[in-house]
Amino acid sequence: MNKVAINLIDETFAALKAADKTALVPFITVGDPNPELTVDIIATLEEAGADVIELGVPYSDPLADGPVIQRASLRALEHEITIDTCIQTAKAARARGVKLPFVLFTYFNPVLQYASLPAFFHAVQEAGISGLIIPDLPFEESEQILTLADQANVYLIPLVAPTSNERIAAILSRARGFIYCVSSLGVTGERASFFEGVQSFIHDVKVITSLPVAVGFGISSKEQVEQFSQWCDAVVVGSAIVRKIEESIPLLMEENTKTDGLLQIKNFVSQLKA
Repeated sequence: MNKVAINLIDETFAALKAADKTALVPFITVGDPNPELTVDIIATLEEAGADVIELGVPYSDPLADGPVIQRASLRALEHEITIDTCIQTAKAARARGVKLPFVLFTYFNPVLQYASLPAFFHAVQEAGISGLIIPDLPFEESEQILTLADQANVYLIPLVAPTSNERIAAILSRARGFIYCVSSLGVTGERASFFEGVQSFIHDVKVITSLPVAVGFGISSKEQVEQFSQWCDAVVVGSAIVRKIEESIPLLMEENTKTDGLLQIKNFVSQLKA
């Protein structure tokens, strides 16, 4: 009998739980400012202490992205970045020696544009991508994707929000890897406060599932990371890191200052992790 492959997401969260630590999950937009620098940034995030990385597929008509990530997507799309580019970027990062789990964040249309769904999952698996987040794929329409994902040992990570209400239990019943709880209503972006019931919402989700619970949308400072880490197993930081990359572009684009730009990103993420 063949031994079932272990998903890197499971290994990572098991190790963190044993060490009583909360995962830091940075989000970046692949191809911003270009695909080659994205590989450098991924390696830098691992050096800074990231535990899982969300690789965002740039998309021209996003459902949940705020202005910072929208700008990053536009910069990436200037380089004609496709979902296949993103998969190949993950593969290049693996070749560079990056070990941590990758989660591909994409809207459903780029997946449908791939040669076929089985070919897509084969490519994702071959690139060493451990999970997928597809925010515009309703749970009620996800059966085929869930089946193919299970066959490829790739986890379809569910998003749940306070507005999910009675659907949460059904969504979590098919969940793999971890649960992504949306911390605030609206789109992504840095914010100073979150809706009042966020702590109880996270608690209610943790009652239903034994999987790790991650929280994202709007978390942007060390203080916010510390606050949410008391309630959940992982904290996702997106817009704040994408903004730091945006601020570092003048340095990143020049060979003699690229190291300085990467160091700015590393220091910022290290502070979040600390």
